[in-house]
Amino acid sequence: MGRLTGRLFVFFTTCLIAFIAYSSQIFIIWPWYGREFSIELLELLLPFNILVGLLLWNYALCVNTDPGAVPPNWRPNVNDEDGYEVKKLTRGPRYCRTCESYKPPRAHHCRQCKRCVLRMDHHCPWVNNCVGHFNYGHFVRFLFYVDLACSYHLAMVTRRVWSSTSYWDEPSGRELIFIVLNFATCIPVLVAVGIFRSAHSLYHFYSLLGNSTTIEGWEKDKVATLVRRGRIREIKFPYNLGMRRNIDAVLGPNPLTWCWPGVPPQGDGLKYPLADGDDSGGEEWPPKDPEAYEHPEADPNYQFQLPASPWTYQNGSLNPNLQPPSTRRRKPAAAPGPDYSAVPPYHPDYNADESQRRYPASESEEDDGEENDDAVGRPREFVRRGSEGYEVRPIDREALLRRYVEDRTAEPGRYHLYVPDPPSEPESGPEEEDERIPLSEKLEMWRTNVA
Repeated sequence: MGRLTGRLFVFFTTCLIAFIAYSSQIFIIWPWYGREFSIELLELLLPFNILVGLLLWNYALCVNTDPGAVPPNWRPNVNDEDGYEVKKLTRGPRYCRTCESYKPPRAHHCRQCKRCVLRMDHHCPWVNNCVGHFNYGHFVRFLFYVDLACSYHLAMVTRRVWSSTSYWDEPSGRELIFIVLNFATCIPVLVAVGIFRSAHSLYHFYSLLGNSTTIEGWEKDKVATLVRRGRIREIKFPYNLGMRRNIDAVLGPNPLTWCWPGVPPQGDGLKYPLADGDDSGGEEWPPKDPEAYEHPEADPNYQFQLPASPWTYQNGSLNPNLQPPSTRRRKPAAAPGPDYSAVPPYHPDYNADESQRRYPASESEEDDGEENDDAVGRPREFVRRGSEGYEVRPIDREALLRRYVEDRTAEPGRYHLYVPDPPSEPESGPEEEDERIPLSEKLEMWRTNVA
């Protein structure tokens, strides 16, 4: 994000806060109370203006406070009793290749600020600054006062609307317009900050209680997934000191000043205390996936050379496995012979007794197809090779079901088939003669006897 774009974001956020805070008081609450000062008016607006002032104060601190940068020529103390963070690959101190300097614990490189930030949480475009070690407390207080001020604002404006329906105190046209505008601006802000994006405020309050950042929250989710899949054993987050100590590390040791702006955090951001009884066994955080591929270190003497031809493979030769489908050997067309009928089935000269062989559906099927020899005793199936894999031609579902039933019933010992006995032939005599008489003659004989 450019410098001008970041300043525009800050300007827009400041104008939005000022519009929500002061348009509601000037164009809604002030006309409602008859444009006169009163004790009730002060009791209503004084807490709201205090919240707005604390909100703007913390917002200014978030914008102007440096989150913390790595001092020049800083090096980790490898002889420290508490140890130091190491790289996963080389097992050496963490090193930023972009800044060309060592990184303290919990520090990460920000592409927007183009430097390493101490205890980096995220880069917030609305404050045009990184949220890090020295301004994370201001950011948490800012979110807290945004939730309180927006909730108070909605309650105040809703009370004005409710009074117009209860006491027939209808607002004027200008009041009605600003009521709609305040609802249209305050509700999205409250939803975006407090509810949207996984409850942004609640998420940071939860991270404050666990002494973790947004980046470390992603790392904890990844570790939980590895533990659930059985790749690593469960490892405790090393910086979780307990709820009270976690809050003291960010908002200060005095609970009375937790909500007061300007209270600096504890420490210098270069070293953080570890939790008591850490059972990580000396492993780094976050633990690496044992099944992940480890990329080797790049050769510093390697120089990339652009090949002369764009059709290259690895060291400049052609890919031996890259062959167009048109180079495949075509199958010769089958010449008509005695096993083939020269006329279609509906022709008068068609002989149904002649043995027939199945012709391919089209010339492309015989040319581009591959014969499936797995099905013994079945009509051959052709498979066409496409750009996305193999395309199998549709088959007759009824024939497939019939073959399945025949295979199942032909399996020995699976079913007991009932074969009825053939009808016995009548013996010689009157019964045999009676069987030979047609049914129509029997019916006429029966009618004659009845008459």
